[in-house]
Amino acid sequence: MATELFRSGDHLCVAFNDLVRGDSGVQANQFLIVDGGQSALLDPGGPLLYTPLTIALARYVQPRTLTYLLASHQDPDIVSSVDSWFLYTPVRVVCSQLWGRFIPHGVPHYQKNAGADRYILLPDEGADIPLGRTALKAVPAHFLHSVGNFQFYDPLSRILFSGDLGVSLVDANTPYVPVTDFDAHVSSMLGFHRRYMASNRACRWWAQRARQLDIDMIVPQHGLPLKGPAIPRFIDWIEGLLCGVDLLPVH
Repeated sequence: MATELFRSGDHLCVAFNDLVRGDSGVQANQFLIVDGGQSALLDPGGPLLYTPLTIALARYVQPRTLTYLLASHQDPDIVSSVDSWFLYTPVRVVCSQLWGRFIPHGVPHYQKNAGADRYILLPDEGADIPLGRTALKAVPAHFLHSVGNFQFYDPLSRILFSGDLGVSLVDANTPYVPVTDFDAHVSSMLGFHRRYMASNRACRWWAQRARQLDIDMIVPQHGLPLKGPAIPRFIDWIEGLLCGVDLLPVH
């Protein structure tokens, strides 16, 4: 099922949240942004998702016309289907410069048209990514949870696609609707963030950046989006969260 997160003129943001079934793999969301005849697919997942995702995309764009594949980091549920996207589409992968030599490990050596020209490598400070008549912003979110991690901000929809930050672990049949009551939702987030985020220092660094953005919705790669009053509550919560190395026992 596809959920339109935003539509204005020819600018469109769509979430695909239920393409992983049963025990096949961890639930994951994929996202499409379209503007001015160009399109970006965010965190498209692995081979498990390639076929159902291409079918779902066809309602909005033809996969063979995709402009970008945006990878927040290098995990298998993020971008391990890269070989299929290179083989069947003209897409270019946008990712951290740290992962520009790791993601190609998922592409067979004999596959043609999969060289360095298919990658746009982001510096640590981020960059603007031209898309149609606008530009997406690659927002640094390093160590949350990957050492080279980016979120993607769409200034027209004011959506921050946050990767693994903001993830919630919810039941499979939970409706995909934005959360506004953060306090009722936080229990589904705590365990994941305490384990997968690197440290409170990284969280504080991100919170300072996030407050500089005009955010209408935070949309993570797993679970439900956050909206309205849940956004400042989430930023405050992350800023004070002890996680990762903070929780290691000291002897």
